[in-house]
Amino acid sequence: MDNLWQLFVTFLKVNLLTTSGPASAGLLYSEMVGKLMTREEFVEAVGYSSVLPGSDALQMAMFVGYRVGGIAGAVVACLGAILPPTVIMLAIAMLLTRLRSEAWIGSFVKGLTPAIAALLLVTAYQVVGDKGWQGWAPFVLGTVSLAALLLFKVPPTLVLLAAGIVGIVIYR
Repeated sequence: MDNLWQLFVTFLKVNLLTTSGPASAGLLYSEMVGKLMTREEFVEAVGYSSVLPGSDALQMAMFVGYRVGGIAGAVVACLGAILPPTVIMLAIAMLLTRLRSEAWIGSFVKGLTPAIAALLLVTAYQVVGDKGWQGWAPFVLGTVSLAALLLFKVPPTLVLLAAGIVGIVIYR
């Protein structure tokens, strides 16, 4: 029961304090790794939730919740993940409906963009860590993935799926 409560509170906190699925991975990493799951389990959860269609945050909640507490853990983690954004989005929708003609709202959103990019870079560094780039293979795989995303506009899901398949071959 203690793990279920910890799951609920963790996902409640993560979804109250972060702005998106990918950005929440950094906070979730610091909250979960070493406490309820290993670094390898976390990387696996990020990988699976990124490849599957749908909300990364909810998939992370289900994966982590199930890993920690079975079906009950998945349900509790999802409730913790769904509750904050649902309530906040309802309040924001009501507010923005009243303020939609104000110019400062567009400026506010433009100001968020660099901070979100920084959060994604920090998360990438935390997930890879000191051990993630040993040898040539991860560097080449990361570079090819970046080129596929930026130069060839390959959908992220396909890049992740291809990287996973290559990982099966090179990390046997």
